[in-house]
Amino acid sequence: MHNKNNRRPTVVSVNISKRKGTVKISVPEIYLKKGHGIENDAHAEDLYRQVSLLAVESVDKLRDRVPNIESGAFAENILTSGICLYELPIGTKLCIGGTTLEVTQIGKECFNNGCTIKQQTGDCVMPREGIFATVLCDGIIKPGDKIEVEVESNID
Repeated sequence: MHNKNNRRPTVVSVNISKRKGTVKISVPEIYLKKGHGIENDAHAEDLYRQVSLLAVESVDKLRDRVPNIESGAFAENILTSGICLYELPIGTKLCIGGTTLEVTQIGKECFNNGCTIKQQTGDCVMPREGIFATVLCDGIIKPGDKIEVEVESNID
């Protein structure tokens, strides 16, 4: 379910933006604060969508129409590889770098006729396959960091 390519889940890029609704730019690392989100990112302090994640495998579904899609084009904070993010249950913990995130939402509503990619191609994967999380533990995340998945068990 989580790793269809037998690759260890990894961070491909980390991205921030100063304003909501804009493309995010790649940075060397991001600092996450518990209950706050990513320092210097427009979505910090959002109650349940502090951090957005999208898999490069999801982005690849549009590469035939837009071959040069850059990291952050879908306003994702963390671009991953080797993990099927949208199949993770709400409440899943992601240990990345020195921090821990908790998945709070799968997908989202697309606003204003969609992002630039949707306007160019007629499609956007973020509403279907992007996920959102809150920060449970302070830390730094950078490209190349491994992602450990902890799925909560509901067995009593």
